[in-house]
Amino acid sequence: MSGFKNFLLRGNLVDLAVAVIIGTAFAAVVAAFTAWLTGALPGLEDTFKGAELGELAFFLNAVISFVILAAVVYFAVVLPYTKARERFFPSPAPGTPEDIELLRQIRDLLQAQQGGTPPTTPPPSA
Repeated sequence: MSGFKNFLLRGNLVDLAVAVIIGTAFAAVVAAFTAWLTGALPGLEDTFKGAELGELAFFLNAVISFVILAAVVYFAVVLPYTKARERFFPSPAPGTPEDIELLRQIRDLLQAQQGGTPPTTPPPSA
């Protein structure tokens, strides 16, 4: 069970699912905008015969649907996922990581053994 939890929370599975959902909804907005635009341009009626829904109301409906879907995905998927990920896999505390601090101590000890004086300030990190 812990392997499945790691699969869900550590990987990019949820990020990819959200991207597909939002991308599909945005494609509907682009299609509605294109239908509206081609219906509004003179002389293109013969070229775009399927643009009967090309009214501004149809485009606004697609935009409103996209915003509602994005809000639902954020509050129902992204927010709980972020909280669960922080609960099970907390982010490291800010500051110098332990391995960098350990390497600095080793460097200072080696310099002290060779008779050099350890630096008083740490070098800038790369």
